[in-house]
Order: sequence, then C-alpha cells, then structure tokens
Amino acid sequence: MTNESMTNLLLQWYEKNGRELPWRVKGGPHPDPYVILVSEFMLQQTTVKTVIPYFHRFMARFPTIGDLAAAAEEDVYQLWQGLGYYTRARSLHKTAQMIVNEFGGRFPDTREGVLKLKGIGAYTVASFMALAFNKPETVIDGNVMRIIARLYHLTAPLDEIADTIRQKAALLTSKENAADYASAIMDLGAVVCTPKNPQCLLCPWQEYCRSRTASDLEQIPVRRRLEKKEKQGIVLVTENGRGELFIRKRTEKGLLSGLYEFPWNDKCLIGEGVVDTGLSVTHIFTHFKLTLRIYKLKSDIAPMPDGFFAKPEELSDYPFSTLMKKVWHTYLKNPRRP
Repeated sequence: MTNESMTNLLLQWYEKNGRELPWRVKGGPHPDPYVILVSEFMLQQTTVKTVIPYFHRFMARFPTIGDLAAAAEEDVYQLWQGLGYYTRARSLHKTAQMIVNEFGGRFPDTREGVLKLKGIGAYTVASFMALAFNKPETVIDGNVMRIIARLYHLTAPLDEIADTIRQKAALLTSKENAADYASAIMDLGAVVCTPKNPQCLLCPWQEYCRSRTASDLEQIPVRRRLEKKEKQGIVLVTENGRGELFIRKRTEKGLLSGLYEFPWNDKCLIGEGVVDTGLSVTHIFTHFKLTLRIYKLKSDIAPMPDGFFAKPEELSDYPFSTLMKKVWHTYLKNPRRP
C-alpha cells in the first residue's frame, strides 16, 4: 500500500465519518481564516468538548478580526474565563491587533508571515496554514503522534522517535487536500485511535497497522513520566466593614497576568492581623501543582496599593482565573468568616 493510497483511505473515511464542528467545513479550507485562528488558539491543550461553548460565545461577541482587535483586553479575558491558559487569550488579542494594524486586516498566508504573529508556534502554524489556506503542512499533535507510532509500531520513548514520526507523518500528508487531511487525522486520533480502548475495527488503516494485534497497543506511544512540581503559597481575602472584598489586577508576568485576583504569593509571606482560615485550594497547571492556604483579614485599609474593594455581587464583572474562583467558593464555606 502506497502512502498516497493510505492518504486516500483516510480522506474517504473522513468524508463519511468526520465530526461536525462549529469551526469546520469539509471539502477544502475554511473561507474565513479568523474562525480557524480563534479555534486553534482555544484548542491548544484543551478538548473539543470544552472549547465548543466558549467558541460560540466568543464568536458572538467578536464576530470579526476587527471586533477582536478593537476590544478591551479585559473584555477578552471575560469571555475566556474558565478556559484556562490565559496567555492564549492575550496572544490571540495581540495577534488580532497585528493583523489589523500591520497587515491591513489581511491574514498572512505564508509560513513566515504566520510565524510573526503572537503565540503561534510550530504546531499552530501548520494547522492554521492547512485549515485556513489548504497548504500542505504536516500537523503534529498528540493524536497524530499516537497514530503514527502505532501504525508503524514505534515502541521507543516518544522523545527518541519524534523526528521519525514527523518524517512518516509528512509522507502521508495530502498535497491537494491538506485541510481535509489535517481534520481527518485529528479526528482519527480523537474518536478511533484513542489512548485507551482504541476502536481498531472502525479504523480505515486497520489492515496496515503494525500494532493492531500487538499486546502493547495501548502503551504506544511510550511517554516518559515527569512528576509535576508541587508549590505552596498563601492567598489573602480581605473584607472591609461594608463587606466588600479587596481585589487587584495581576501585573506580574506569567500565566495569570492581566486577570483579577485576591492577593497571593508562593513564598508563604503573611502580614500582621492575618488569620488562618484552615482552608486551602489546589490547582493543577501544566507543569506544576499549586496549593494555596487561605488567610483572611478584616480591614478598611487596602493591603496593597494597586487594588480596590468591590462588592461580592460585582466580582462576576471582572475576569478571574479558575484558581481564584476556587478560592472564593472555598472561602464562602468558611463559617468563621470575619
């Protein structure tokens, strides 16, 4: 079976079985690159199921690249709340502004041009070029790595065979139907060649898969397990005499920059008059796990100079991270609140 024949088998399967997604068209590239841009940023390290409702709300609020470019950063964060990885929202917003201000509202359609945009790396440039412009780019994500490793029964640790996977994946990439092929191979990994209990009898490549009958099928690809680092810290919930809460916009660089928060730090530094609630929250980020001990303070004086007091019912007007929402909901359960 030639690579071209394998590619055609997958495209035929996709035509009949490909998922219907709000950012997808079949039979070629999407007519609006903006739709692909938004979906690709949202789908970075996030499942399709999670993204769909966020995508609908985001597109309703910012239906064009011009609308997004003209929006306030806080409005963008507000629509992104709960989706996580907020640097994506910031990069998407800056990319929209670049396209409008530096490219005259026209999307770059070359790899070099797209890579100049904020927050776009090797994976996103490939998927964007394929899905938006039908360029024969080879998309490599976790699904594709799993499919190719199983197809050729590559059993060495993933970091050792990454180049081999890219080379074999490139040979299968359709030159004429790149958009459909990119969607097809991602769907194959999402619904058929899944990490556990793969549906091999539904796979268009089942006759040619060298791992299909192998006892180690579900262990492929082999990933080295890295233990997440654990960090500890404290978070301070300050209430004044009117029951208002002190919040601030995080200016420090990092994942949560630009979002609102209760003051916190990972150095476990606390001040005078602060009381330990005995409560804590834990949140898992991509590379580490953070546990924050919740402290409370009753004071009409702001604990920091760069924030303000807000009524509890007004908190929803500000973009908070999932971590801070956990802090607030946990704090509400504290019967000994000041």
